[in-house]
Amino acid sequence: MADLRTHYMGIELKSPIIAGASNLVTDIHKLRQLEEAGVAAIVYKSLFEEQVQLENLEMSEQKTEYEDRNAEQITLFPNSHSVPESPDDYLLNLKKAREAVSIPLFASLNAIHDDIWVEYAVKAAAIGVNGLELNFYSLPDESGKDRTTIEERQLETLRKVIAAVKIPVSVKLSPFYTNPLKFITGLDKAGANGVVIFNRLLQPDIDIFSEKHTMPYNLSSSEDLKLPLRFTGMLYGNIGASVCTSTGVYSGNDVIKMLLAGADAVQVVSTLYKNGISVIKSMTEETAKWMDSHGYKTLDAFRGKLSLNKTENKLPYHRAQYIDFMMNSGDIMKKYKTLN
Repeated sequence: MADLRTHYMGIELKSPIIAGASNLVTDIHKLRQLEEAGVAAIVYKSLFEEQVQLENLEMSEQKTEYEDRNAEQITLFPNSHSVPESPDDYLLNLKKAREAVSIPLFASLNAIHDDIWVEYAVKAAAIGVNGLELNFYSLPDESGKDRTTIEERQLETLRKVIAAVKIPVSVKLSPFYTNPLKFITGLDKAGANGVVIFNRLLQPDIDIFSEKHTMPYNLSSSEDLKLPLRFTGMLYGNIGASVCTSTGVYSGNDVIKMLLAGADAVQVVSTLYKNGISVIKSMTEETAKWMDSHGYKTLDAFRGKLSLNKTENKLPYHRAQYIDFMMNSGDIMKKYKTLN
């Protein structure tokens, strides 16, 4: 019988399937459903620095709220805008999540300044989470900053967090770096226990009728797994950190593809929203069934088999793949019959 156990950031997991950070995991009932369905670990939703800054602003306002009071009040009505979860509420809910499940639970942080990264990394670690996931993101409008400045700052943040806690630390990043492989190698050398590739960033859209920006939900599809699969295949055997792939993992077949490329684990979110929590069980069963049919007893027996380091056909990982496709582009016309 297939053994699906794997190691991620030095932690043994019963399978390679991790539930990624999302609002789903804020529901204790759904957390328990995920565990019952067989998910190996859960990443709790991210705490954003903006939540911390808002709480600091509200505290300042409370301290000075009577300074402008006089016979003619500034306003008689309270603010009606919605207030996001405070950092204290976040930590309380993270603690409840830790107590609700027995499988590994990781905290996710998305900050800007090092003091916030470190402060909440320490607080999350104190709750008893098994590891931390740092979400690195640099705004594209920061055109005044060069690549080195951005990357060195993020590497320094990682070093400070690692020095402040005694639990494993991973980094989740986007593909939008000048050379993602080089930066990931830098993260590995700086002490990252794992890398998660890639973060699916929320992108704005435009409603042409109202002439306004919209922010639609940005769920992935199975087609989106190709980019992280390619990078996973190039990273396998070249870094000491665990590699966890994210984006486009919908089925057991997708899990198998990522493992063949060299992934230690995968994160799923979109498939949970589209197919329900029960999809975890079917993904696990599909993976085990495939392993049995191919005679693989453990994941290590085939992990990385089609990575750049192991595969005999290097073409998929090189520029020659693009040239080969373009030279044979007539095949796609025949397949879809787009031209007479």
